[in-house]
Amino acid sequence: MSKMMGAWGERVRADLMSLDIQALGRVGVLLGGRSGEREISLMSGNGVLEALRQKGVNAFAFDTGLRCPTELAQEKFDRVFISLHGRYGEDGTIQGLLELLNLPYTGSGVLASALSIDKIATKQIWLSNGLSTPEFEELTSASDWPAVVKHLGLPLIVKPANEGSSLGLTKVKSVDELPAAYELAAGLDKKVIAETCIIGDELTCPLVGEGASAEALPVIKIIPPQANYDFHNKYYSDETQYLCPTGLASEANEAVQNLALAAYRALGCRTWGRADVMLDRATGKPYLLEMNTSPGMTSHSLVPMAAKAAGVDYADLVLWLLSQTLVKKVGA
Repeated sequence: MSKMMGAWGERVRADLMSLDIQALGRVGVLLGGRSGEREISLMSGNGVLEALRQKGVNAFAFDTGLRCPTELAQEKFDRVFISLHGRYGEDGTIQGLLELLNLPYTGSGVLASALSIDKIATKQIWLSNGLSTPEFEELTSASDWPAVVKHLGLPLIVKPANEGSSLGLTKVKSVDELPAAYELAAGLDKKVIAETCIIGDELTCPLVGEGASAEALPVIKIIPPQANYDFHNKYYSDETQYLCPTGLASEANEAVQNLALAAYRALGCRTWGRADVMLDRATGKPYLLEMNTSPGMTSHSLVPMAAKAAGVDYADLVLWLLSQTLVKKVGA
């Protein structure tokens, strides 16, 4: 563990030692929701809820898929922990409602959340900041499939622009597979993106903080079975391997962390997030894939894994993330 990561862990422990649990008040854990990631959100949210209660926090579950989010006003929560993934939880919509209710919440604000969930908008911002991300284009039913292949090469990746957890994602190996891949993605989202498939190591880098003070946690290398990190292999398979430390050269890890930090800052993210990155096997160059502003907190999730490598266990991580709502004002 690097000195920098050790320092972050020490600061977390110091913050929690001085934390007045009673000051957190009545806490809502937003979970479930209405997106395609509902099942994972329930797993994340229940883990967060259990951890907060273990720490003595007066915490309650609020399923935005079963109850109208406007009912939050009736609950008289003092703050909320967002454990929602995907649409209506990670896209700025629930954040906007919480702003109107003047209710402090974990994670990024309205704009950063809305930008980050849209993979096309995200890439445009990254490119405008000179950050590396695979070549891409938006697909429509009228797209010229041979031209797409000529531009992006093969294999290429087709996916919904506003979904996570690899939902609707296809690795396309021939031009004939493109129409079906488009239809699958278009069934989940009105915007579909195709991007060059980078062959190499699949990595992820969690991030904490905000702006100039933001920090990158340890990088994790992901080795899924058959090199297929799909929904099942992300959340249910025990065959997927996670290496932290990655086993890569320190220069490679540092390059990934620096790129992830720049990506996080460019989008205006705050509190926490996770950047997914591919490290090109041929060139050693890292490429940004996407930014997650409400990362998973399940038993297979990656932010808790990186935090543990930095000396912070799951329950302390959850409590620390919630504690940041004491110092971050709504609307700021």
